[in-house]
Amino acid sequence: MADTDKPQKSKAPDVSVRPQKRAEKSKRPKRRPAPKAKAKPAPQGEDAKLRPAAAIVPPQSVAGRALTLVVAIMSFLACLTVGGVSVVWDAADAWQNDLVREITIQIRPAEGVDMLREIDKAVALAQEFSGIGSVRALSDAETKALLEPWLGDGLQLEGLPVPRLIQITLADPALLNLDQLRATIRQNVTGASVDDHSVWTSRLSAMAGTVVAGGFAIMVLVLGSMVLSVVFATQAAMAGNKDVVSVLHFVGAEDSFIAREFQRHFLVLGLKGGVSGGLVAIVCFVLLDTMTRQGTGQVSSDQLSALFGSVSVSLPGYFGVFGVVFLVAVLTALTSGLAVKAHLAKVD
Repeated sequence: MADTDKPQKSKAPDVSVRPQKRAEKSKRPKRRPAPKAKAKPAPQGEDAKLRPAAAIVPPQSVAGRALTLVVAIMSFLACLTVGGVSVVWDAADAWQNDLVREITIQIRPAEGVDMLREIDKAVALAQEFSGIGSVRALSDAETKALLEPWLGDGLQLEGLPVPRLIQITLADPALLNLDQLRATIRQNVTGASVDDHSVWTSRLSAMAGTVVAGGFAIMVLVLGSMVLSVVFATQAAMAGNKDVVSVLHFVGAEDSFIAREFQRHFLVLGLKGGVSGGLVAIVCFVLLDTMTRQGTGQVSSDQLSALFGSVSVSLPGYFGVFGVVFLVAVLTALTSGLAVKAHLAKVD
């Protein structure tokens, strides 16, 4: 009982400990805040100009590579067309020049007529006209050589009514009065006629014109197909970058700015495809020329040489190839720009 009656002493707080802890805390070094990273200043002046801007159209994509291949194939076909037209045109021009400067007198055999005497008479009459360069009667051997491809070897001209030919080369076609020559030969030489090859010349002119017109038609079709391919590729590129184009359009970017971005992209693409197709076409022209020159004496090579002479593209043909490459690049850029502007006009 005595223990319970004693008042219990309350423990006083140990005041001496707190100041000691405060002193220890005050001695600890204060943590300094980490320095904030300084924002880099925006590039100005030349640095800002040198910094490349992000392209609206992706420079490399599957569609871009496929379109480059399509443009290269179209350019190759167009260049082949230009080269073929150049070869045919040069051959036709050479044929026409040869035919214009040559006239043939044909003397048909008749009973009781001395063929050699009539030949000499025709040669003497032809030499009297102005504008005549040379007059030469073809020999029996030359006549046989002309008939061998159709009648075979071993011809005996004595037993056949084969006409004899006199070849006239003109020095100046403008000085020759062809009608007077024709009338004089017909009156004085039995069975003779004058052929100025005007029928062949007109046919060659018509053939050359047809080939040129056909070549231009093929070029229009090829380039038209390329333009359609570029339109589809431009629409696909705009669909793939629809958000970017829409944002640029609605924040106030001019249609010409957006169109220039697409034009720049497709201009480079057209140059790559056009140059590739043009180079392959030039290599084909050089190989064809080399093969025909090395194959002299073979049947196929001789036939080509007989039709077209030396099968080689002349300098205007190569200029035409460069023109096609330039035209392909310009058409590609213009088509893409027009397609972009048409699309943005629909958005408005």
